[in-house]
Amino acid sequence: MLEKGLVQIYTGDGKGKTTAALGLALRAAGRGNSVLIYQFLKPPSAETGERIALKDAPFNIAAEALPISWDMAKSRDDQAAVAATRTAIRNALDRLAASARQKEYDILILDEIVFCLVEGLAQLKDIKTLINARDPRVEIVMTGRAATKELIVLADLVTEMKNVKHPFDKGIAARRGIEY
Repeated sequence: MLEKGLVQIYTGDGKGKTTAALGLALRAAGRGNSVLIYQFLKPPSAETGERIALKDAPFNIAAEALPISWDMAKSRDDQAAVAATRTAIRNALDRLAASARQKEYDILILDEIVFCLVEGLAQLKDIKTLINARDPRVEIVMTGRAATKELIVLADLVTEMKNVKHPFDKGIAARRGIEY
């Protein structure tokens, strides 16, 4: 449906990167575009509000997750978990590149891929391959903290969410239906 697909990044230490991408997905689907939201580091077992809402939604937004569990507190120090996650991410990016080449979806949202790159779980060359291999009408949206300069160069639009004040600072935990 899009005449020209662009590359977008939502980054920064503030809340709202995934939320912005989901808003774009909803807007795009409302205009007849097909969307795939691929969630890196949010395991398939996580019942996020967006997955629950999309499960029976009457519009064309699909959601998938990396088929591996990543524990933000423990997995970084577990070499086997890091290696397995790197392999799973490489495989997912290869599959997503093939999907983008064939234009299976109008929009691909790669949720938390920026964080994966920063943490060394994803390789810039694999992300470049996906971007360069895509049909020129496919939009790519990437989310995650601390986008690198090299990744920013590849993008057409970069939005940085800045944390000014957050409830976590007062000890308020993530709330069901708001943060997840």
